[in-house]
Amino acid sequence: MDVILIAGLWLPSRVWTEVATELRRLGHRPIPVGLPGVDDGSTVASLADQAAAVVAAVDAAERPMVVAHSAAATLGWIAADRRPDAIDQVVMVGGFPATDGGLYADIFPVVDGLMPFPGWEPFEGPDSIDLDESARARLAADAVAVPEAVARGDVPELRRARVSFADIDSGHWPMVTGATKLAALLDGAAREA
Repeated sequence: MDVILIAGLWLPSRVWTEVATELRRLGHRPIPVGLPGVDDGSTVASLADQAAAVVAAVDAAERPMVVAHSAAATLGWIAADRRPDAIDQVVMVGGFPATDGGLYADIFPVVDGLMPFPGWEPFEGPDSIDLDESARARLAADAVAVPEAVARGDVPELRRARVSFADIDSGHWPMVTGATKLAALLDGAAREA
C-alpha cells in the first residue's frame, strides 16, 4: 500500500526515514511529503501551499493511507476532505485536526514572520519522556521555523468522521523513539483496511 507520511510542526520529511525503511520492508511504498516552508527552505509558504503538497502526493499515489503527525493531522484531514474517494484511510499520530474555522497552529510566538521551535520546556512530561538527549538534540537541530502563514493559516470547514484509537506507549515522536512499533501499527491498519 502507498503510505503518505506528513511530519508535524518544525520537522522535515526525513524524520520519517526509519519508519519508511520499516514500511518498505513490510511491503509498503512510503511517501514522505516535503512540505513547503519546511523542506524547501522557503519562509513565505502558507497553509494552503502545504495542503496542496499533501493533495498532490495523494493524487500521485494509489489509494494511499495518509499518516499525519501532530498538528499535521489537519493537513491529513484537509487532504481526505478534498479527496474522499482517493484515500483509503487517515491515521493521526499524536494529534487531531484543528477545529473548523480555527487557526492551524497558533500555539507559540511568531518572531520575524516565523514560529521557531520553542525548545523542550513546553513538551516536558509524557510527550518527551522517551526522548534521550541524543534524540532531543537531533530533533532540535533538524527543526525548521514554520512560516507565520502556515502556523496562523485559517483551517477550512472539514467533514466529520468516525475515529478509532490505538496506543503505542510512546511519547509525541514515535517515529523517532519507536519507529518499528509505529511501522507495525501502520502495517496492521493497512492490512485491516
